[in-house]
Amino acid sequence: MAVKDFALPDLGEGLTESELVSWHVAVGDTVRLNQIIAEVETAKALVELPAPYAGTVSRLYVEPGVTVSVGEPLVAFEVAGAPGTEPGLDVEAEPSTETEEAREPMLVGYGARPDAQGRPARRARPGLAAHTATEPAVPPAAPSVPAPIAAAPEPPAATQVRERPRATPPVRKLARERGIDLATVTGTGERGLVTRADLDAYQAPPVPTTVPTTMQTTAPAAAIAGGEAADELRIPIRGVRKATAEAMVRSAFGAPQATVFLTVDATPTTELIQRLRARTDLAEARPGLLAVVAKALCLAARRTPEVNSRWDEAAQEIVQTRAIHVGIAAATPRGLLVPVVRDADALSLAELSGAIRELAVTARSGKTPPSALTGGTITITNVGIFGVDAGTPILTPGEAAILAVGAVRRQPWEHDGGIALRDVLTLALTFDHRIVDGAQGSRFLADVGRILADPASVLALV
Repeated sequence: MAVKDFALPDLGEGLTESELVSWHVAVGDTVRLNQIIAEVETAKALVELPAPYAGTVSRLYVEPGVTVSVGEPLVAFEVAGAPGTEPGLDVEAEPSTETEEAREPMLVGYGARPDAQGRPARRARPGLAAHTATEPAVPPAAPSVPAPIAAAPEPPAATQVRERPRATPPVRKLARERGIDLATVTGTGERGLVTRADLDAYQAPPVPTTVPTTMQTTAPAAAIAGGEAADELRIPIRGVRKATAEAMVRSAFGAPQATVFLTVDATPTTELIQRLRARTDLAEARPGLLAVVAKALCLAARRTPEVNSRWDEAAQEIVQTRAIHVGIAAATPRGLLVPVVRDADALSLAELSGAIRELAVTARSGKTPPSALTGGTITITNVGIFGVDAGTPILTPGEAAILAVGAVRRQPWEHDGGIALRDVLTLALTFDHRIVDGAQGSRFLADVGRILADPASVLALV
C-alpha cells in the first residue's frame, strides 16, 4: 500500500487559502474516487472537495475551523500500489514502472498528476504550495527563509530525506501565537509529531508571581497566560468577512464616490405587484419589489450607459459593457455575498424574479459557487428588508454604480392635490465620479424613480 497526501487545491478566482468547515469522512473510512470528503469555505463560497484517490483514509491533517493555504496537506490516503514514503517527507523516489493504465485518474485542478515515464516522483511537504503527491521531481527554488530543521532520527543516506518539524496546522498556529519555535520542541506523537500537549509541556514552568517590567509593557497579563480578557470577544477575520473587508477598503480608497438620494411614491408599483401576484401564470414567479427595481434599473441603464461601466486604470479608458449583469447583495450567515444575475436586461420580469430568488436561496445556504460571485457590472442592495430607510452604499470594486433600496413606508404624501397615505421609499445611488458625473447619476436615479412611481411610463422611456 502507498500513502498519498491530498493537498488543498487551487480553487480558482485568485484564492490562496480556505477554511476547513467539515469532514465527510473519518480515519479508517474507505472512499471511492470523486466521493465528497470535505467542505471548505473560501473567501467567496462553500466548496465540496472530492477524493482524488480510491482508498482508505489514514490521516486527517486539519481540524474543522482551521484556515489552510493552497498546497498544504488536508488528508492522507492508503491506496493500492508501491510502498509510499511518510507524509511530510521530501523524498526522491525510484523511477516509476507503472503503466498509464495502472495510474489513478486525474481530477482537473487537484489530486495527483500522472507521473512522467522514467521520471522520479516526489512527495509534497506540508506548507509548500506547488507540489502534489506524485508530481514529477523538480529541484525546488530555495526559499527566502529556510525552514527550521527538527531533530529527528537520521534517515538512510540513500533516501536523502529533508524534514521540518512535524505538526498539524492547528498546532503550528498555536505555536506561532505562543511564540514557540517548533524546532526546539520534542514531539511525543507518532513519528515525532509535535502535539498540543507538547506545547503545553513546553510552557510548563510556573509563571512568576511578579511579572517582569518588560513583559508588562508589551502584553496584557491575560495574553501572557495564553488567555483572553474576560470582557473581550475576539473574532478571527477570515472567509467572506475578510474578503468583504478587503474589497470595501479597495473600493472606498480606490475610487472617488458620490451618493444621490431620491424619495418616491411607489404606490403604483406596490399595486402592480399585487395584481401580478394574483395572475395564475405568475403564481410561481411571485414578482416582488426587488425584481421590479432590477427591471427598472436595466431600463434606466439603457439611457445612461455610464452607470454600467468600469474604469480601466492601465489603459486609462472607461469601458462600457453592453450586457447588464446585476449583482444582488445578499446578507447570509457567512457575511455579505453579491451573486450575479447575468444578462439581466434580457430577462422578463418573471424570469428576473425567479433568478433573484434562486440566487438568494443558494447564497443563504452557502452553496454559491465562486464563479457566480464575479462578473457583475452594477449592483442592487436592498437595505429596506432591515427596516432601513436609506444609506450610502459603497461600490463593489470594479463597478461604477450601486443602487440601495430603502424600506417601503406607509405615510402621508401629497397626492392628486391633497394628502393621502401612500407607499413611499427612498433610493440611494452611489457612483464612481471618474466615470459618472452628477448629471448622469441624477438622470439615471430619476429614471428609476419615475418607473417606480408610474410603471406605465416605460412606454415613453427613450
